[in-house]
Amino acid sequence: MASELGDSAAGALSRGPLTAIRRTSALDTVRARISLAVDLGLLAPGERLPNVRATAAALGVGEITVRRAFSALEREGIVRRRPGRSGGTFIAEQPRLHAVAESAAYRQDAARVRRLIDERVVMEAGFAHLATARIDAETLGLLDAAIAEMDAATTWADFHTSDKRFHSLIATAAGLPSALAMYTRVTGELYCYFLPYAMSYLRTSNEQHKQIRAALDGRDAALAARLLSAHAAELHRTMYVGLTATGTSDEHPAPAPEHAREG
Repeated sequence: MASELGDSAAGALSRGPLTAIRRTSALDTVRARISLAVDLGLLAPGERLPNVRATAAALGVGEITVRRAFSALEREGIVRRRPGRSGGTFIAEQPRLHAVAESAAYRQDAARVRRLIDERVVMEAGFAHLATARIDAETLGLLDAAIAEMDAATTWADFHTSDKRFHSLIATAAGLPSALAMYTRVTGELYCYFLPYAMSYLRTSNEQHKQIRAALDGRDAALAARLLSAHAAELHRTMYVGLTATGTSDEHPAPAPEHAREG
């Protein structure tokens, strides 16, 4: 079933070492990512999932794989599907927790995810610093368009697509094609581990994008590098490795979930 991984996920994983998720089929990675998001409270009971096309694009798999995963998750009591114009796929009102054994692969790869985040932090800082001297009005306009799309996004899948483009635009503006290839590899591998995010967090994330864009426009290389590297470093806290006990380390301790901190 490796052929179901899709171009982006399959390409990224095939270039890396034999990780736990490489031993998991594309169908099961979709099941695992959605169920793990439910386990961690990132997807709430009754929440509507993006449509098949958007989910497939965000998770880097084929649409057939998503349809099969949704069917399996419905049988497992994690989602429910409702037909009709107002229908779709929703998280069950009382979803089964810890129901997908394949989600253990993500916990097993936690140390690898930490390393990928650190590699991305270093590259994002360098790209931001260099981009301030090279960025032009056209690229700034494209950044504005991506930010506007993220502001308008109603699902994590739509947001993720524009977020990837925002960061890619800055990396490209740095003007280092060979380093860009390294960045594409690292982010491609890292995106294989992304889970759905709560929209409330993504709104905050986009405010950071606006600050980064302003620093680039102001030609403040130090500020742009500091903002973008800090933005990327937040992944240690906000990705699943920062929300699960098995993903913690002394260097990157995991905080309490957002809903717990608010109390």
